[in-house]
Amino acid sequence: MLHDPLFIVVALAVLAVLVVLMVGIGGFARGGEFNRKHANRLMRWRIIAQAIAIALILLFMAWRQSGGF
Repeated sequence: MLHDPLFIVVALAVLAVLVVLMVGIGGFARGGEFNRKHANRLMRWRIIAQAIAIALILLFMAWRQSGGF
């Protein structure tokens, strides 16, 4: 699976969701100006990144089930 380019794209998308989530949680934990200024934007980015990651995962699963290349 590591030789499959779509798998690598899926893994990067999931990693991007994790990074945005961790930055959001870190900002929430710290509070203050950063959280007030960026909390809603980070939440939107996380939701968009999650939607993309889920779509890519479904595409990968369908592609693997159909036999791939």
